[in-house]
Amino acid sequence: MAQPSNVYIVDDDAGVRDSLEILLRLHGYAPASFASGEAFLDEVEGRASGVVLLDLRLPGMSGAQVQAELAARGVAWPVVMVTAHGDVASARNALKAGASDFIEKPIQEPALLAAIEQGAAQQRAPLSNPADVERRLARLTTREREVLSLVVEGRHNREVAQILGISPRTVEVYKARVMDKLDVDRLPDLIRLTLSLH
Repeated sequence: MAQPSNVYIVDDDAGVRDSLEILLRLHGYAPASFASGEAFLDEVEGRASGVVLLDLRLPGMSGAQVQAELAARGVAWPVVMVTAHGDVASARNALKAGASDFIEKPIQEPALLAAIEQGAAQQRAPLSNPADVERRLARLTTREREVLSLVVEGRHNREVAQILGISPRTVEVYKARVMDKLDVDRLPDLIRLTLSLH
């Protein structure tokens, strides 16, 4: 990386902030930490653009509220939502609101670095080409499309299985096939890909 990229860490856990700052500095980033959404928003105006690592559950304003406030102010920085309490519905809502990624705690270093780099790249270039996404979706069978639709709605494997009259294990198999055909590795990527069409 030619010059340090700014990464803003918004997390109420001092230990998480400190460890993320050390890790990011080791990888050439320029991190800055904030203990609350309000503290971060107070300083946004005077800061250079960067990727925001935003905890979903914060005291005071939640991560989702901070994300909405950034959008309301026209601050289009990539937001990577971070949470210890992840579920499909939370991921879908964050991504639908414009988050560039959604990762769960404990944060794995490769996932974190990939999310930050993807956020920085998204700032430089638009998301997937809709024609390319449509082409990939066209490879899905009718059943795979049904599974995809229910998963993106935030349904759990058991619910999908019950609705479609198949076993939860079969749902997992379909989900794996969908992700393979759409060339995505993680559920947030799958959700983001489908949202890019709307």
